[in-house]
Amino acid sequence: MKPARLGDAVVSMKNGMYKPASEYGDDGVPCLRMYNIDAGTIVWRDIKRMRITASELEDYGLREGDLLVNRVNSRELVGKTACIPASLGPAVFESKNIRVRIDPVKALPKFISYQLLARGRRHFEGNAQQVVGMASISQKQIADFPIVLTDLDDQCRIVAEIEKQFSRLDEAVAGLKRVKANLKRYKAAVLKSAVSGRLVDTEADLARREGRDYETGAQLLQRILDTRRQQWQGKGKYKEPAAPDTAELPELPEGWVWASLDGLSWDSAYGTSEKCSYENTGVAVLRIPNVQNGALDLDDLKFASPALAISASEAVAAGDMLVIRTNGSKSLIGRAAVVLASTTRVLAYASYLIRFRLMNLDSLAHWVSVVWQGPPIRSWIEAHAATSAGQHNISMTTLATAAVPLPPLPEQHSIVAEVDRLLSIAREAEAEVEANLKRAQGLRQTILARAFQV
Repeated sequence: MKPARLGDAVVSMKNGMYKPASEYGDDGVPCLRMYNIDAGTIVWRDIKRMRITASELEDYGLREGDLLVNRVNSRELVGKTACIPASLGPAVFESKNIRVRIDPVKALPKFISYQLLARGRRHFEGNAQQVVGMASISQKQIADFPIVLTDLDDQCRIVAEIEKQFSRLDEAVAGLKRVKANLKRYKAAVLKSAVSGRLVDTEADLARREGRDYETGAQLLQRILDTRRQQWQGKGKYKEPAAPDTAELPELPEGWVWASLDGLSWDSAYGTSEKCSYENTGVAVLRIPNVQNGALDLDDLKFASPALAISASEAVAAGDMLVIRTNGSKSLIGRAAVVLASTTRVLAYASYLIRFRLMNLDSLAHWVSVVWQGPPIRSWIEAHAATSAGQHNISMTTLATAAVPLPPLPEQHSIVAEVDRLLSIAREAEAEVEANLKRAQGLRQTILARAFQV
């Protein structure tokens, strides 16, 4: 193999076409955008269709073997490339992409595409121009991309060997993804069993076998409500909590009762609308990225200006539950983080989060965290979320009526302990799967690097 430039193996390069939004419609020709290029292949999703003339289709049409290179994107994504397959059918490409047509006498398109996949990111990330927050590359920079060339028979052999190795990796990755999906279903099944009383022996059954009495969920709830009323420190007359929304809910196990989230909380409030940034030096403000897997993730914090002052009683504390109330993604609405332990850092929270302060009762915060991660509450939230101008919302008033199944306290302890045990096993397995998926990605790069060693 001998060193060369990509431009040495190219017949033509052409920037994609631009048309106003009025020229897009269901009756148009598929137009590939930067979102349709991923990991060296064309991804058929969110396809836009453009109304074009026959001459435009001739000029901007894509053929089998054409390389589609993304010329405008974030710096880490600019230059991503896909080889057009025979199965694509008539399609054009938009202005943020460049079509590279390879000279069939000099190179196989896939031979060049795999070299771009092997070294393109590093090359284009280092050479792209920065324009208004986006990186861009030119046809000249693509033409200057360093490649290696050999005769066509060698190219065929190298491409075939790469694809054989990739096929083996694909099978392994598919197996890992099946394991990952099964683990997700397993966790959902554990949580569903937990909140329906099927994970451990119920306190009612244990008390019956042991010939003793026990405090039922209804009695526990009454004790919580009595304490809530006695400790009321709000302004004006005490307000009874909202009743739980029990419409279409299943029958609970013996000794359990439905409680509202409001009834299990002593306070609720929206967060601050203060603007925050990474550079500010004030109090840390929790945002949606900090709500992960039912708990707080403090790896990505932004800060308010020093002018924002919050008292110790206003800061996020153990027993607080932060719920996402508005987002463009419906799957995020209602997601929550329950703070199970105090933090040394003073934390505020943003206005698109709602805080419910759970009653200070042994295991209640752990129990509500388990319930909130389970499938039943997820279905209820999505059914009650409102949509406006592309944003999904759920109000504090609605969330207050969310029905939380409440078992006796000893049963809560047993369920929470068993959930923690089973989910910790699942998390260990997930971590191993993720490590192997990353290893597979590294192996792809190793295969490509070895294939094109000079």
